[in-house]
Amino acid sequence: MKTVINILKATIISIIVAFLFISVISFTVITTCKGKFEMATSLLKLITVDNENVHTLTPELQGNILINYPTYGSKYATLKINSIDVNLPVYYGANYSTLKSGVAHDNASYFPGEGGSIIFAGHNFKTFLAKLPQAKIGDKIEVETTYGTFNYQIYNTKIIQETAIQEVPVQDKKEILMIYTCYPINNIGHASQRYVVYANLIKD
Repeated sequence: MKTVINILKATIISIIVAFLFISVISFTVITTCKGKFEMATSLLKLITVDNENVHTLTPELQGNILINYPTYGSKYATLKINSIDVNLPVYYGANYSTLKSGVAHDNASYFPGEGGSIIFAGHNFKTFLAKLPQAKIGDKIEVETTYGTFNYQIYNTKIIQETAIQEVPVQDKKEILMIYTCYPINNIGHASQRYVVYANLIKD
């Protein structure tokens, strides 16, 4: 019985000593890192404030120059192709999140109204751009942005290799909207081709 009591006492004493040791170490770490932690918190607050300010800016087109660009990852337009029942949100920046949510605007390309190449990409899912190959030359495309509505007319379609970036060139001589999706549409797994629709801006 005494042996059991002695073991319990030793165990309790060990727990108390360990607790005190951890408390001392924790206090030391917190005291030492407090300044750095406060600095990091302040920086995060500054970043948050800056992001909020960016979100409040409204894009505006002056001539062919866009003032106050949309925040990366934000929805700034709607893509409409009535001939194939497409009505999708357009997000600035092409990444997993934007492609999952709608049509992604390649941030290396121009914006509608700026007079250069505009590149949109979307998944070939049923509710996204599965019907893109059904679009015909002459069909109209509407891009309704937060700063104006722009209309385009399809003049060409093409199947390209995914690496053929020269087929979707970024240039500033003429406003061309290029929309692409993975091809074949019913492909399972990785698709090495892209179906591209090319459209010219229709002047009012």
